[in-house]
Amino acid sequence: MLSVRWLPTRHGEVRVGIVVSKKVGKAVTRNRVRRRLREIVRRMHLPSADLMIVARPEAAEADHRALAHDLIRALDRSGLLRSQPRKGDAAQGE
Repeated sequence: MLSVRWLPTRHGEVRVGIVVSKKVGKAVTRNRVRRRLREIVRRMHLPSADLMIVARPEAAEADHRALAHDLIRALDRSGLLRSQPRKGDAAQGE
């Protein structure tokens, strides 16, 4: 339902672009998907990167929880979440 592309940056901030095409639905639906994704990303702690999130038509029927789960899965598959230590990892304290 989502795909992610990203590039690491050195300026220490996360810049996010959210792409929701007309295939997802009418303007109200597209804006709802965009607002939900923006809020999900805002609550995440991501390393500095330029991030592009592309929503597929299935995102129109998804609720907030399903979008969050799919975004985390897409970020993990892309390797962005693997670049930072997870809670409980032995490398975190070193």
